[in-house]
Amino acid sequence: MPNTTHQQRVHEGHNIKRFREMHGIKQEAFAKLLGNEWNQRKVSTLEDKETIDPSLLPKLAEVLQVSVEAIKSFDEKARTNIFSDNYTGYAVSAQYNFNPIDKWIEALNEKVKLYERLLESESKHSAFLEQLLDQITKEK
Repeated sequence: MPNTTHQQRVHEGHNIKRFREMHGIKQEAFAKLLGNEWNQRKVSTLEDKETIDPSLLPKLAEVLQVSVEAIKSFDEKARTNIFSDNYTGYAVSAQYNFNPIDKWIEALNEKVKLYERLLESESKHSAFLEQLLDQITKEK
């Protein structure tokens, strides 16, 4: 049976924008990080390009703290993560209908809430023990 899967083209400019937004960097700030010859308009034009000049990719990747391969292959629409098992060499592909980054942030927020509740509980426990210790010392 022939392989009918066609490879969808990745829009490198949109990937630059996505990674920039993930870092919370505005176009003006990104331009300053890239150097004196850059400005907001030039960054905007760059993000509209489907294919980025290969000689520019290493600088962009360095500033965005990602690999060149990430810029060239990240597919936002598919939101597909590929996990590789180094032992068997098999690759598993999973497609999500949610943004994994959002789920990760939710999990981090839950973790913070749990730590806050634990701290409150420990604080109450310490106060109770101090009260007990005071009662014991007064009785003696």
